[in-house]
Amino acid sequence: MQQILGIAIVLGCVFGGFVLMGGTFEVIWEPVELMIIAGAGLGAIVLGNPRHVLNEMMIQLRKVVLRKRQSSEFQRQLLLLMYELLRTAGGGLKALDAHVEAPHDSPLFQRYPLVLDEPKLLAFIVDNFRLMAMGKISGHELEGVLEQELEAIHEELNQPSRSLHKIAEAMPGFGILAAVLGIVMAMNSVGDGIGAADIASKVAAAMIGTFIGIFFCYGVLDPISNMMKQIVKQEMSNMECVKVVIVTHVSGKPALLAIDAGRRLVQLNIKPSFAQLESWIDALQQQGA
Repeated sequence: MQQILGIAIVLGCVFGGFVLMGGTFEVIWEPVELMIIAGAGLGAIVLGNPRHVLNEMMIQLRKVVLRKRQSSEFQRQLLLLMYELLRTAGGGLKALDAHVEAPHDSPLFQRYPLVLDEPKLLAFIVDNFRLMAMGKISGHELEGVLEQELEAIHEELNQPSRSLHKIAEAMPGFGILAAVLGIVMAMNSVGDGIGAADIASKVAAAMIGTFIGIFFCYGVLDPISNMMKQIVKQEMSNMECVKVVIVTHVSGKPALLAIDAGRRLVQLNIKPSFAQLESWIDALQQQGA
């Protein structure tokens, strides 16, 4: 709903204002210039990024379009999954391996489908719970390892939004490129005996390229790039939560305190209270009784 509202505001103010000034949509409809600008931008993205960055960009763009916000239910499932894994890890590596080796087949993980639908988060949980269960690393050492891993993940996940932002900044230049080509065609037609009015019309059409480039930069690609950054920030928040839970537990704290330490890193708009966390755990224990 918020996306639709934003799109309506941008389109309504830009094109609505143009119509109020007496313009018509036929004047700004230049499909060839649109093809030049959009094609140049797409080609630059493909040329300037390796395949894995392009794949991640498509994944993040799909999330932008679908815009599935993580709810308090997702946080409930994540925190309870952490709690169950901590209890299971108390039985040793063998007890934990039954779940982390094949999480999609594990009845424990299957109770938390929203977490299973997040492959990066799931891989982070599985890898690091296995590392924790080995019991050969201190809390301080584990924290250092996880900090480095999170830094590398953050760098990789942010690369698509940075690349898209650079293309957004280049869009006005691509618009000028299309405008220059249009001006060249207009000047080339002077010798064909056409009138001044027709030449002025061709020049005006050429200048639409500049408008398209600027509009794509500030009205389309830059907002999308910012939304991708927000998605990455949300994913990193979940991984930070998992990291703090594991490190706190390895440092010798009981499971409930470790889960509460992770709860404190949940985004404020969906952050559960400690009392709510306790009620979730109590309900879980009653189900297992």
